[in-house]
Amino acid sequence: MTIQSIKMPDIGEGIAEVEVVAWRVAVGDLVTEDQILADVMTDKATVEIPSHVSGTIQSLDAEVGQVVAVGTPIIHIKTALAQANQGLTAIAIEAPQTASSPPAAAPSPQPSPGGRGSKDPATPSDSELPPLPSGEGRGEGSHNAARPIASPAVRRRASELGLDLAQIKPSHDAGRITHTDLEQQANCSKKDSELPRLDKGYQPLEAVETIPVIGLRRKIAQQMQAAKRHIPHFSYIEEIDVTELEKLRALLNTQHAASRGRLTLLPFLVRALVLAVREHPEVNARYDDDAGVLTRHAALHLGLATQTDGGLMVPVIHHAEALDLWACAQAISRLAQAARSGKVTREALNGSTLTVTSLGALGGIACTPIINHPEVAIVGTNRIVERPMMLGGAVVARQMMNLSSSFDHRVVDGMDAARFIQRVRAYLETPATLFVG
Repeated sequence: MTIQSIKMPDIGEGIAEVEVVAWRVAVGDLVTEDQILADVMTDKATVEIPSHVSGTIQSLDAEVGQVVAVGTPIIHIKTALAQANQGLTAIAIEAPQTASSPPAAAPSPQPSPGGRGSKDPATPSDSELPPLPSGEGRGEGSHNAARPIASPAVRRRASELGLDLAQIKPSHDAGRITHTDLEQQANCSKKDSELPRLDKGYQPLEAVETIPVIGLRRKIAQQMQAAKRHIPHFSYIEEIDVTELEKLRALLNTQHAASRGRLTLLPFLVRALVLAVREHPEVNARYDDDAGVLTRHAALHLGLATQTDGGLMVPVIHHAEALDLWACAQAISRLAQAARSGKVTREALNGSTLTVTSLGALGGIACTPIINHPEVAIVGTNRIVERPMMLGGAVVARQMMNLSSSFDHRVVDGMDAARFIQRVRAYLETPATLFVG
């Protein structure tokens, strides 16, 4: 019998440490080769850590939320056969029996995991059998087949609440039960008779929830803190008449939606930004605080601030200047879906030179977006509303939208920011110009 130590692998890109955000297994679980053991967070994305061996989990050597250096042992697995996989270190190996060695005393027969009674001493125990593929048990009582996926902390909390994990439907895509699932189940389990009666007056609420800020939520906090600490922001808000743009968008969708897909406002905004940054390259840049160097880019690598269940992510449309409206719309949809499903790659989260943020119909009247450090500008869209406007001396209904943008005042002057936004405004208010040049 061998105990294997799985170390935090080298994920590449110069990453020296990662944060453990979730365990997919618990002590005592049977695991198979290539089964996912844990989720870890790098600077940009969540990465799954697989097992290189099959066996039984003996110990988990890091807490959720702990930052672990590459090469640090994070889990120990008891295996039936010695493994020689890369990245594994044998910790302890029992000495094999030799012809001259006296036979070891036979252990007392133990019931099998399936509860079928004792075995013949000559029959190998379950722990000595080669592990079965994931999802297959050794009998009706197979431990791995029925054991829900949950971290040790979640299992401990479920025990405190008196909840059976097997009866809880996980909300996580990977089938992992979370603290939120526990609380929802606990609330659903309360009987009406346990609720305070209205005729007795309202009862004060005493529950307090402590939520660790870990994983993506921690990375977002660190990124926002760094942006506000290093960048002296100033915001510029301008209203834009998008009536003609919306008419064009509706026409193109009527004619081409079936064959090319529907267009939202964002592809038109991306096109306007592509044209505007050619005239104002100072906003399509990244600023190195330590070196004091501003790097301007000819290509537009546009970050898309995307809300996910775990928090805000910014996938990137690389070379947005090379895309037409429909290719841009497809890229936006593909990246947003990948981010929300947790399948966005690290490459798709790197290299942005300018970011767009939008809350769609919830966009409000105005906002002051935070720059995606180390960029120097961010453009935010607000919701479109129909308002009475003066046009040719008459009051007419027009569709209006505000652009709320922020700039790094160290490298972008107020006049330059205003001129840049006015160019974007001109392109959007006269959409025919989007296709000239």
